[in-house]
Amino acid sequence: MAGASLLTLLDDISVILDDVSVMTKIAAKKTAGVLGDDLALNAEQVSGVKANRELPVVWAVAKGSLINKLILVPAAILISAIYPPLITFLLMCGGLFLVYEGAEKVIHRFWPHALPHDEEQEARRKANADEKVDLVAFEKEKIKGAIRTDFILSAEIIVIALGATASATLLERSLVLSILAISITVGIYGLVAGIVKIDDVGLHMMEKEGAFTQKVGKVLFTAAPKLMKFLSLAGTLAMFLVGGGILVHGVKFLYQGVEDIAHLTGIFESFTTALLNGVIGFIIGAIIVALLTVVNKIRHKDKPAAH
Repeated sequence: MAGASLLTLLDDISVILDDVSVMTKIAAKKTAGVLGDDLALNAEQVSGVKANRELPVVWAVAKGSLINKLILVPAAILISAIYPPLITFLLMCGGLFLVYEGAEKVIHRFWPHALPHDEEQEARRKANADEKVDLVAFEKEKIKGAIRTDFILSAEIIVIALGATASATLLERSLVLSILAISITVGIYGLVAGIVKIDDVGLHMMEKEGAFTQKVGKVLFTAAPKLMKFLSLAGTLAMFLVGGGILVHGVKFLYQGVEDIAHLTGIFESFTTALLNGVIGFIIGAIIVALLTVVNKIRHKDKPAAH
């Protein structure tokens, strides 16, 4: 009897694992678009750090990402079982934060006088230039920001995966989300670590013997800064695409309007949808930045008056 029970249990486990494997593939396909944004965003978030501190920063963010998923996976399963609409609300909050951060970056870049001077960023630049300054304290803020962004993107990936496994049992759903969470973290941050060290690899190859190796090294070394600039741009763009997409999906009339306009463009429907999501994301983000700037100015005016 015990042997039969064990075989039955093993058979059940094998069936579950088979279902989990299929559903993981489906969930992975559905989250692929967000993963591209996640990669661009995270590479952009950990850029601007001294070369000898790049991998420790990536590792710190990766650990934070794992903690994020340890919180998000059980929380998402619990919320989806108790009160599913709360997931949409939390995602909307995350979407607002993403478009706000993206808009702030764009405005700082193109209209620097429109916003208060970023003293923290200036302090980080000076710290990078000064050998005497302990960079760990300055890195902590950058790491916190990257982990915060990862939390929002991870939440979206997990919610999409939840939707893809809606018909699954609780155990199957838990296994799918756990496999995805670990795979995504290892994959994304492994790539990020590789991206931020491309210049070092290129420099190492340039010092080796052999004309071909040196040429490849030179290409990698010269391409690294351009790649980081591209990823910085892609990371900001991803904030609007992901954040705007979350907000559009959460507001019925916006979603319907985007769908109707995109449908008119035929084969360019997907591109139009992404473009409109990004534009709407930027507009909403710019409105939030403007409102917060006004509020901060009012608060700063009131402080001297209070004295």
